[in-house]
Amino acid sequence: MTEKTEKNVSDEKRRLINRFLMTLTKEQPQMYYATTSEIARSIHRMIKEHTNRLSVEEQALVRRMTMEEIEGLLGFHAR
Repeated sequence: MTEKTEKNVSDEKRRLINRFLMTLTKEQPQMYYATTSEIARSIHRMIKEHTNRLSVEEQALVRRMTMEEIEGLLGFHAR
């Protein structure tokens, strides 16, 4: 089994946040114009509401995720 590095964990979190972001903007197109903190708050709420629909691995990644961490993941793009 491969050991997950810190970068891999960060990439997986970013992937999950982007998945929630896509859902959010489909359901609420006006969020395109919202601030990063408003989007992070909405995504944080979505994660809390939909945690049971995630895989066990995904649940472990987002279990203690804060709005500030989500903001950071939204604000920085992977190269």
